[in-house]
Amino acid sequence: MLAMTGRYSLASIMIIVAMLMDGLDGRVARALNAQSDFGKELDSLSDVISFGVAPALIMYIISFQNIQPGLAWTVTAIFPMCGALRLARFNVQSGIPGYFIGLPIPAAGGVVATLALFHNNIRAPYFIVTMLLLSYLMVSSVKYPNFKKVGIPKKAIAYAPVVIIVAIIVAVFFPEQISKLVFIPLVLYAGYGLKQNFDRLLRRNKHDDEEADKVFRSK
Repeated sequence: MLAMTGRYSLASIMIIVAMLMDGLDGRVARALNAQSDFGKELDSLSDVISFGVAPALIMYIISFQNIQPGLAWTVTAIFPMCGALRLARFNVQSGIPGYFIGLPIPAAGGVVATLALFHNNIRAPYFIVTMLLLSYLMVSSVKYPNFKKVGIPKKAIAYAPVVIIVAIIVAVFFPEQISKLVFIPLVLYAGYGLKQNFDRLLRRNKHDDEEADKVFRSK
């Protein structure tokens, strides 16, 4: 709704606030001993909206209005669809301790929402490529570090509401600056997966070359 009224920076800030809340909800539930399957499913549904649909809509409103409609609609739809697939896989597959399989949807949504603020400097085709790349990373098998497993003392949980309130106040007063600042670590985190993919491809090619060399020598 903020994006529809032209308040793009504040719209992006709301995605960042949602990321902050998403990082704390599980810890709060565990601290209060209130975990449940209901909460797990509701969390996934919330993630699809907050980090799939909302960022894609922000990007569409800001940057995709003047490109071919079919292409704009397709790219806008693919992003939350891949995010939903990523979440569904997360709910049914056993993960690797300390890692996520595929780019987490909050990080992908954060990149899209903050990247959209650079619309005056970056043309729409680059946004399209980035969104498709992020969509692929979400459903890929690349391992991403899981910072949610970092322990936080239970006493610190009590201060979480204060931290959130202060962060929101600062973000509301400096929405564009904060959004663009948060963009940097988010894009580095997403880029980590690209590097992993590239390294894995190099290792595979090296292994294939070694196998081919062994076969050649045996002949």
